[in-house]
Amino acid sequence: MEVITLTHCEYYTEGPAVDTDGNIYFTTLTGGRIMKVDPQGVFSVWAESTCPNGQRILSNGDHLVCDSRLGKVVRFDASGKKIGDAASGKCCDTIIQSPNDLVVDERAGFYFTDSIRHSGSVYFFGNDGSERVIASGLDYPNGICLSTDKKKLFIAESYQNRILIVDLKESGVPATEIRTFCRLPANPANPETGNLPDGIVADASDRLWVAHYGMQCVHVISKDGELINTYDTGIPLTSNLCFVNDSARLVVTGGRGEPGPGNVNVLVFERDS
Repeated sequence: MEVITLTHCEYYTEGPAVDTDGNIYFTTLTGGRIMKVDPQGVFSVWAESTCPNGQRILSNGDHLVCDSRLGKVVRFDASGKKIGDAASGKCCDTIIQSPNDLVVDERAGFYFTDSIRHSGSVYFFGNDGSERVIASGLDYPNGICLSTDKKKLFIAESYQNRILIVDLKESGVPATEIRTFCRLPANPANPETGNLPDGIVADASDRLWVAHYGMQCVHVISKDGELINTYDTGIPLTSNLCFVNDSARLVVTGGRGEPGPGNVNVLVFERDS
């Protein structure tokens, strides 16, 4: 595995995403910008928001972006123009406070985490206008992803250093109670903020790749919840991750402190990694 530095930034970075043309996007949180890097390596400011965090790209090129300071999930068109709010205010009478990350089931809607200590939640907003609280009372829910068949939802509960799972009856409808999928390795030198799972993504084999804030690494977890491998990202506070379209490259974000400085690195793997 090779680590390539894509950029050093003034601000801590988050929300990596890659479109079908190979453009890489990332957010700068308190820097207020969503950046774009084209396949030729040219950087540009794609859009601006108050505190953009996790983002996902829809099939039509629109972006859904969590803004943690606004308490909203904001929708932008493919050119970076703000269209409106995809989620804001309340979900089933629960106030949305600090959206962090999201995952899209484009046929049905999207799920996102509301990152609060001890009382965080996970919400679902359906394309049909439905709303549902998937989980509540979590200790800083953070990264979130679906299995490839969209029948399992995974959630990183940062301050419990674990990944949670809930089986889905259908999109947005839990079939089981939320439960622990796996616990992660711990950093004994920094037990408070050195053991925080952040962004997560599932690969085509349904292995979970977990950005571990404070551990300077990405963990790979099997479908059975067993640790398979750990890769050094070169970023002490690794925040989030996404695969480039060839699946042999992984974009990782984060930095050395908050609000900065930040980094965006690319991990390049052998095909059988």
